[in-house]
Amino acid sequence: MYLSLIEVVNFRKLLSVRIDLAEEKTLFVGANNSGKTSAMLAMRRFLIPRHRQFQVHDITLVQWGALNKIGADWMAAHASGAAPNLSLDIWTPHLPAIDVWLRVAPTELHHVSKLVPTLDWNGGLLGVRLRLEPKDPAEFQKAFVQAMTDAAAIRGASAGALMGSEGGELRKLTIWPADMMDFLTRRLNQYLTVRAYPLDPSKLVEPANSIAAPQQLTQLVPALDGDPLTGLIRVNEINAQRGFGGPVNAREDEDGLAGRSPGRLSEQLRAYYQKHLDPSEYPEASDLDALQAIEAAQQAFDLRLTESFKSAFLEVEGLGYPGVADPKPRVATRLHPVDGLNHQTAITFEIDVVCEGGELVPVARLPEANNGLGYQNLISMIFRLMSFRDAWMRVGKAAREPEATEFEPLHLVLIEEPEAHLHAQVQQVFIRKAYDVLRAHPDLRSSTLLRTQLVVSTHSSHLAHEIEYACLRYFRRLPAGLNGVAIPISIVVNLTNAFGQSDETSRFVARYLRAQHADLFFADALILVEGTAERVLLPHFIRRGFPRVDQGYVTILEVGGSHAHRLKPLVHHLGLTTLVITDLDAQEKKVAPATDTAKEKTTYHAAQPRLGAGLTTNNDTLKTWLPRKSSLDELLDSAVIKKLSGDLMHEVCVAYQTPVQVIWPETAATAQVALPYTFEDALAFENMAFFERLEGTGLVRKFREAIAGATDVTKIGEQFFEALRNNADKGAFALNILVAEDFESLKIPGYIGEGLDWLDSQLRRKQVELLSTQTEVAVA
Repeated sequence: MYLSLIEVVNFRKLLSVRIDLAEEKTLFVGANNSGKTSAMLAMRRFLIPRHRQFQVHDITLVQWGALNKIGADWMAAHASGAAPNLSLDIWTPHLPAIDVWLRVAPTELHHVSKLVPTLDWNGGLLGVRLRLEPKDPAEFQKAFVQAMTDAAAIRGASAGALMGSEGGELRKLTIWPADMMDFLTRRLNQYLTVRAYPLDPSKLVEPANSIAAPQQLTQLVPALDGDPLTGLIRVNEINAQRGFGGPVNAREDEDGLAGRSPGRLSEQLRAYYQKHLDPSEYPEASDLDALQAIEAAQQAFDLRLTESFKSAFLEVEGLGYPGVADPKPRVATRLHPVDGLNHQTAITFEIDVVCEGGELVPVARLPEANNGLGYQNLISMIFRLMSFRDAWMRVGKAAREPEATEFEPLHLVLIEEPEAHLHAQVQQVFIRKAYDVLRAHPDLRSSTLLRTQLVVSTHSSHLAHEIEYACLRYFRRLPAGLNGVAIPISIVVNLTNAFGQSDETSRFVARYLRAQHADLFFADALILVEGTAERVLLPHFIRRGFPRVDQGYVTILEVGGSHAHRLKPLVHHLGLTTLVITDLDAQEKKVAPATDTAKEKTTYHAAQPRLGAGLTTNNDTLKTWLPRKSSLDELLDSAVIKKLSGDLMHEVCVAYQTPVQVIWPETAATAQVALPYTFEDALAFENMAFFERLEGTGLVRKFREAIAGATDVTKIGEQFFEALRNNADKGAFALNILVAEDFESLKIPGYIGEGLDWLDSQLRRKQVELLSTQTEVAVA
């Protein structure tokens, strides 16, 4: 049995999403504010009974208007004397709910008997809906109407007293409650509760455009008694706020570990000891030596205390106490082993021992607070995972506790942002080993009867790099106004098939991303470039004149050659705003005539770009993605479409070399037209004087020699073209430019400037749209 998927509705940014879960490890990735935390919190709220304390802002904002209307209708009915609508149907479309779908084997029927839909069920998916709804609609309506009536009475009675002296205007007075949502800010958990309902596997449908469509429940479907997941799923969590070095939260969870802030490792060790190792709890034969030592120490200590306090008690007796019939005071101790761990230096870290003059230096021990936050975080998380596992498997004394029950067949562990304070390599080690720690028990290693699932949310590309892409779930932001939704929401994309079927393209994408950082899963936008020179120089161009691109989370990927089109399925799947900076790569066709020994042969060769010569492009990105043209004349036509519009948050733009107006020499009266072949000669045509004096070897020297003393831009371009064809070192070319004294005077190639202008405007539009939406929500 394992958790196959969940569907979440009306919870914060998650209006209606499906999240498929891998059988072992699932990683939530996505840009900031994309809904990862909402998903983790939804599972915590619904799946952990002790965390079912909902807040009014857990309800998706777009549903607030409908809920306020319910309150308004109740007040209207009360005013008219009509019967109020107390049906659950008016609430359920607007309140948070989560559908939990388990994949269960026929042999596990005894675990899920409450959820089986029909008598002939023979294994497969089983679902249960956990839904927030009114406990008692009649009581809820009565309390709401009374509160609203009382608030109205107070406002009316104080209207005269609150008249301002200037202008006679009424000063504003906030009286709770103003409407239904205001009422729920204080009374939500008093009048709403979570109930469970069985689901029909035959009515489970696939999401449309990543929007889930949970099945509708009729009033004929009765609520299940109690919580059907109790005894079925054991849920543990490590939240993002781990509070190292801060005060420890006294409230503990079911495993004896601090529920919200585990504090120091010594606190965790003490809790683990109490639950699994304490010899005074359910003693066994192996505990006898320890118990005898504790008792001997206690007796010796008691004798010493009695002797020490003897004179003090004699002095008290001199005051007339105790009398003949009064009880006599005695001092006694009760030693408990776990108290020995209740201090700040219960855990220390040893400094390496070195020899000095043949003598051993005493071992230096530092308290745990002196260790780095990264190591504290790592040790704490690993130890908590061990504690979760051992509590689930009832290791040690836990197996003999009265409340110990049968093992839950499924253990779900949620970890938020484990990367906090961790070095990149340590992050990678942690995500590789965490699941192994959870399964490091003899009864778990190869068991399929007891399953563990790990769900991790992260902002770290290093963690994403270590997980199979089939286990990634990408949270994508959608803007307000899309699909008729008035606020920004999120959808979830399953990356299992994001790279397409197993063909050359999918292999290239998967292997390429394995060789790179997985930054694009957390980016606001993506820039694809062809070569090393663009990748080296582009960040400097961005910082100079495109502030919104510079401030945003923009990933630059070098795809090498003209392979950007291979990333097209992934870009569209993720809905990333993307700028493709690529090369024109002109080529000409040559036909070798037939001979007596050979047939006619057609070949294509790189050519210096020129119009009207029947040239084509060798760039597959331009031919198959954007603008889907092969002819050089069509590509250089000013009317060609270089942008592909998706939804409001996803557009693609391509930028490639276009004709450049060059005034050379600088004293010339008229401009000449140059047609660049790649980034390097486009940069040179825009900066002829810069390259005329640039010192360097290789391609830089050849460019300098081509410009020196020349006046015909066409001939200069021919020499540029020949230099680029002869295995030029473009990386060295870019480095020579970087170290130039007048680097800051370098002009950005026109086609790259146009592309960055487009990307800058896209990011500004996103920002303005999100900010304006947030303002409207705040005002409302």
